[in-house]
Amino acid sequence: MNAKQYIDDAVQLLQRLIATPRVSRDETLAADVLFSQMDQWGLCPKREGNNVWAVAPGFDDKRPTLLLNAHIDTVKPVATWTRQPFQPTVEGDRLYGLGANDCGGGLVALLQVFRMVCASPLSSCNLVYLASCEEEVSGSNGIVRALPLLPPVDVAIVGEPTGMQPAIAEKGLMVIDGYAQGVSGHAAREEGVNAIYLALDDLLWLRDYRFEKLSPLLGPTKMQVTVVEAGTQHNVVPDRLHFVVDVRTNEYYANEQVYQFLCQHMKHCRLEARSFRLHSSCIDENHPLIRRCVEMGLTPFGSPTLSDQALMPFPSFKLGPGQSSRSHSADEYICLSEIADAVQKYEALLTILR
Repeated sequence: MNAKQYIDDAVQLLQRLIATPRVSRDETLAADVLFSQMDQWGLCPKREGNNVWAVAPGFDDKRPTLLLNAHIDTVKPVATWTRQPFQPTVEGDRLYGLGANDCGGGLVALLQVFRMVCASPLSSCNLVYLASCEEEVSGSNGIVRALPLLPPVDVAIVGEPTGMQPAIAEKGLMVIDGYAQGVSGHAAREEGVNAIYLALDDLLWLRDYRFEKLSPLLGPTKMQVTVVEAGTQHNVVPDRLHFVVDVRTNEYYANEQVYQFLCQHMKHCRLEARSFRLHSSCIDENHPLIRRCVEMGLTPFGSPTLSDQALMPFPSFKLGPGQSSRSHSADEYICLSEIADAVQKYEALLTILR
């Protein structure tokens, strides 16, 4: 097969996937489509839940292993779509449809490069392709369910939309619930302890505090209070306030460290972290794959958006067709030329492994 045939196969598969609703935790039919197509191509796929993967021929456990990963699932379509989100539509160079950009383009482009490698194996490393599910919700049945079943991975390329520029660092995420406990009373009398007033000092501190360590790629660790809930009616002193803090960590701060620091600075509020698992991630800019990206004229950068990299216990970086700004938006699209460019760039990147 020539490059054009691989690219045509990528586009046709993406059209089939767009036409198959695959919102997070409901990806079964899309995983069926992908598994069946990989089987028809002779890739000997395996499956766990809605995660589908394959290992390139010639696997040798004495060699390092490169993982090519992208996710099957999508977010729910927003109400402002002017097209049918599950109807693939080509207009000029654009293919419209839910998940076309995030991250269908990377999903199918990486698969075609995997097929190329299966036809002409790499000499210096093993290659594994994984289409994972539940990425958009960091679900327990997604990549964390699949990784233990794969060969040990040394490094991964994640096909998120980056304009085919290497994102070598990514911010982590921690969601924290805060609670202030007061005492209810009648608002007309000097009764009770107002939970809103108790929380004010802590909320203002959260608003004003700035973390010291700045990342050259990711900038500062940031936090925002995004939800506040209190009160039942106008004449009752609220005895409970609940708020939510969205924390985005750079590579200098572990989520557990930030949580303990915040707890120490609360005067009246109690904090509870929902999870510590979504850490910031990065890869050494001197890694051979990153050096190869630079040789190809690509520019490393830091990404503010979260991906399954946060759940990978090995070095990884994002590199995929499309633009992050199109993700989760109405009338999402990927350019056909972007898919073609991605296949060609992925192939060129892997030449250092031959």
